[in-house]
Amino acid sequence: MTDEPHQVTCCIAGGGPAGIMLGFLLARAGIAVIVLEKHRDFLRDFRGDTIHPSTLEIMHELGLLETFLARPHQELRELRGIVGDSEIKLADFAHLPTRCRFIALMPQWDFLNFLAEAGSRFPGFHLGMESEVTDLVEEAGRIVGVRVRTPDGTFEIRADLVVGADGRHSLVRERAGLRVNNLGAPIDVLWMRLSKSPGDPSQSAGRINYGRLLVMLDRGDYWQCAFVIRKGGFDAIRERGIELFRDEIVRIAPFLRDRVAELREWDDVKLLTVTVDRLQRWWRPGLLCIGDCAHAMSPIGGVGINLAIQDAVAAANILAVPLRNGRLTDADLEAVQRRRTLPTRLIQAIQVAVQERVLDRVLGSDKPITAPWPLRLFNHLPWLARIPARLVGLGFRPEHVRSPSAQS
Repeated sequence: MTDEPHQVTCCIAGGGPAGIMLGFLLARAGIAVIVLEKHRDFLRDFRGDTIHPSTLEIMHELGLLETFLARPHQELRELRGIVGDSEIKLADFAHLPTRCRFIALMPQWDFLNFLAEAGSRFPGFHLGMESEVTDLVEEAGRIVGVRVRTPDGTFEIRADLVVGADGRHSLVRERAGLRVNNLGAPIDVLWMRLSKSPGDPSQSAGRINYGRLLVMLDRGDYWQCAFVIRKGGFDAIRERGIELFRDEIVRIAPFLRDRVAELREWDDVKLLTVTVDRLQRWWRPGLLCIGDCAHAMSPIGGVGINLAIQDAVAAANILAVPLRNGRLTDADLEAVQRRRTLPTRLIQAIQVAVQERVLDRVLGSDKPITAPWPLRLFNHLPWLARIPARLVGLGFRPEHVRSPSAQS
């Protein structure tokens, strides 16, 4: 960090999808921006790895899609659920009005490294790793910068705009005193990986039965698995022992019997504490929050990354010109929230409804289940699968790149 600027036009706290994408877009528009990431690298397991068609469309608009898809990834063209003994196609992306009619599965660190490399081609883009934002700098009621701790010491970075993109446990929104509405989540998720065998099912799928829900994503040579549990139930599961937990996985997915022993100890299982919340106001003078910092999403649908990317694109569309011209106003910050509030509220409402009306009931019974008739209709009326595909693949009000490029 010793070579990084201490005065920039925009300082972004958090090097996740929202922060890196916004940093790239602003640098592309000729704006001096620094993204601060507290970790040494992006290499962490069990972060969201789904890149949805809406995000792939943005990559196309930026001229990056072909290079991006040249990197190792898997393509998920439909979503299937196995409810009791019934297999149901829940979402079919084949009819989306996008160039990529699939979800790309790629480790998030590869996605972030790709965006960081793309941003590095612009002189205004700076990425500070091992740079932890510890506080905000405020003068006369306006946020004018941040305090940063690095291996080289602690110092201030001044900026016309500070962006909080530091996730659901955001220090930025805490220090800013922004009020959070907690929408509730009755579930948590246990993440793990299990190897694949030649005789395994060919499709990624969610499996629901016996009061258990297991989602399995095909990652090439292994399955990335999400085991849904009741909120706060992990301690009780641990007390019962890893052997009983393996048995629960086998009960819902018997073909995994020969490899659940790969879960040798609880260190092989990672807890994701699910939170669904939303800031009442996403901004203060000199400060804007986006992504999970503004609205933590449930893992249902895997849309969190893509909502964060949509926030970043909308923010760049609205803020790039005012920032570049030195004319940023509070009205510009409010416009970002106004643009992104409705799609966020609608997606969160759907997630909360699924949590409360489906998952909470499923986890409340240990008996075998049969697929309810509304789900069975999907097998008789295949066009129904287009509706969830649009909600998951595009969401509400998908954004398009309209921020300027300094190279054009």
